[in-house]
Amino acid sequence: MSIASGAPGTGGAVDVEDAPLYVVGDVHGHLDELEAALREQGLIDEDAHWSGGASRLWFLGDFTDRGPDGIGVVELAMRLAEEASADGGSSRMLLGNHEILLLGVYFFGDHPVPVAGGATTFREIWLRNGGLQWDLDRFTEAQAQWLASQPVAAVVDGYLLIHSDSNAYLEYGSTIEDIDGEIAEMLRDPEPLPCWDLFRNLTRRGAFMGEAGANAAADLLGELGGRHIVHGHTPIPYQTGEDPSTITGPRVYADGQVINLDGGIYLGGPCLVARLPLGERPAPAPTSADEETIGMVYDIDEDPEYG
Repeated sequence: MSIASGAPGTGGAVDVEDAPLYVVGDVHGHLDELEAALREQGLIDEDAHWSGGASRLWFLGDFTDRGPDGIGVVELAMRLAEEASADGGSSRMLLGNHEILLLGVYFFGDHPVPVAGGATTFREIWLRNGGLQWDLDRFTEAQAQWLASQPVAAVVDGYLLIHSDSNAYLEYGSTIEDIDGEIAEMLRDPEPLPCWDLFRNLTRRGAFMGEAGANAAADLLGELGGRHIVHGHTPIPYQTGEDPSTITGPRVYADGQVINLDGGIYLGGPCLVARLPLGERPAPAPTSADEETIGMVYDIDEDPEYG
């Protein structure tokens, strides 16, 4: 069963350019908030068409689930990719764990998958992670093809862009090109269990937290390139314990090496769209002992919501 005909031109490594670089954190179906945030940065107009000129825009993944219009977010991202290219700019995305799960439920539905203590299905896990039937009802083959052709990692202007705050990407290769190529090949002719394993791996979190977090970040940068890691996936309020409504911008941590752009939109936080480098970079967050309990690999028997 082929869901991607190949991904020419979607390799993750990107040369440094002079055009402005913007990155978007997790959206989770909150289309109105996304459009407002993009409009505030001058990247779209009042009709949600590209107005960013030569700017470069990267989405960090997790378009769907938990919010009212996940497929609307997919449709907007697909259209902006075309419009930005035609205007001399670019709009691209990375696959997040929720895109992988959406592809899994679309193609494999009630196929059993193994979890600790038994078995479940793609559909059950998708529902437990905020899957919404109206999104699945609107999801098309063309959208599946497009999502499956997207990379999972990129280095842009010295920033290593990934969805998950995890080093699990190295299980698929030792370079950006190898990782993106391996996963693109997996999604070209997918099988249920490899798709499930990919979802599980991209669901890991917390690798850059705690006392060892800075070293883990440095190790990943040393392997894949870049000077700073930019990720989503783990809401900033989960890392800091802050009220989501008080989040106003990205979180810099791990001795200044890592930037978290997940504002926790489905928790009541903002949709974060940041221009890099950060104009007024906040001081790196101090490491606390409490982070040791957060910097872990989550499993279904430990955290029923994969994230």
